[in-house]
Amino acid sequence: MNFKKLILIISIFFLSACNQFDQNNKNLVYISDQKYSNTGFALIYDDELKKEKKISKKIDNRSLLIFHNKIKKNSFVKITNPVNNKSIMDQMAQYLATNSNYVICNVNYRLLADLDNSVKLNEIIEDAFGALLWIKENIANYGGDKNRIAVTGDSAGAHIAAMIVNSGKQINNKNNFPKSLKFTPTYMPEDKSIEEINLQNLMSVQASILSYGAFDIYSSAIYGLETSNNPFWFFSGTSPRGVFGEGYAYFTHPEMYKALSPVFNIPSSEERVLPPQFLLVGSKDKLTTPEFVLDYKKELESEGHPVDFWIYQDKGHAFLDSGTNYFLGNSFEKDAPEALNRMIKFLDKVFR
Repeated sequence: MNFKKLILIISIFFLSACNQFDQNNKNLVYISDQKYSNTGFALIYDDELKKEKKISKKIDNRSLLIFHNKIKKNSFVKITNPVNNKSIMDQMAQYLATNSNYVICNVNYRLLADLDNSVKLNEIIEDAFGALLWIKENIANYGGDKNRIAVTGDSAGAHIAAMIVNSGKQINNKNNFPKSLKFTPTYMPEDKSIEEINLQNLMSVQASILSYGAFDIYSSAIYGLETSNNPFWFFSGTSPRGVFGEGYAYFTHPEMYKALSPVFNIPSSEERVLPPQFLLVGSKDKLTTPEFVLDYKKELESEGHPVDFWIYQDKGHAFLDSGTNYFLGNSFEKDAPEALNRMIKFLDKVFR
C-alpha cells in the first residue's frame, strides 16, 4: 500500500505572548514575534511564497502549514510563546513527515485572544472545518488523496479534531450560529453547495488521533473556563470573558456550549459509523486527566464505536510540544517520539 496518498491534519493550539509575563525568568526562553503574511489559506512550503518572503523556512517537502483567511487580509500572525522555545507543533509535523510516508498538513486557526480578544469559539471550529474543505479540494496537487485523511490534535487541538469527527456534517453557509447551532466553514469550495459537500462526504475523515483532549466545553465552563481560574487568560495576556462573546453563558445558553462539546455529539453507530480512533493521555496529566479521557472513550464505546486507548506512563500534559516546555517540564526529544511512533503504527494499521 502506498501511504504517500494519505493526508494527516494536525490541529494545533499554542499560547500567545503575554506582556505581563516575566521575560527575565532564566527558566524560560522567550521567542520574538515571527511574522507571517496572511493572505488566505497559504501553503508555508510553497516556493513562490518563500521567494516573496511571506514565509520563513522549510521543514520538510512533504509538510505544509495552512493559515486561515480571517485573521485579517495582509496582516501578520503572531507566533509567540513564553513557555516553549519552538513553534509548538513544528517538530511533531517534521517527525511524522520524516518517519512515515504520510503528507502532513499543520493547520493554524484563530485563538480566543486574537483580534483584540474577540474571537468566538464557534469561529475556531469553523476555521478547522474550512481547512479540511481546502485540503479536500487542493491536496491532490501535493500528492495526497482526499479520500484517505486522518485528523489529529493535542489538548484544545484534540477537541477541535473530535468536533470534525462528530459534528463535521453540522454545517451551513448562513453564518448564523448560534441561531442554527450549525457552523459555516471559513473556507468553502466555490463550486460546491452545502448539500453537495455533505452528499460527497467532504467533511469526513478516515481516522482520528486525539491526544489529551478537552471534550466537554459545557462542563469546563461550569468549572471556570471563562474565569481567571483558567491559566489560558493569563498566558494570552487577555481578560477572561465568555467564549461566545457578551450576552452568552453556560447557564443561559447551555445548548451553545453543548453544540461545541464532542461528548454531547457522538452519533449512534446505527446512525453513522465514526472512523477508527486512537485516544492517548499522560498518566500524570492534571489538566485533562486519564480518567477524563477514559470517560470520553467509554461514551464512544457506548454508542458502538471501537477506540484504541493508551496511557503514557509518567507523562503530564503537552508531551507532544516542540522544543522544551519549561512551564510543564516537557522535552520533545525525550517525551514525544514514543507517542508519535504509536500514532504512525495506528495509522499504518488503519490504512494498510
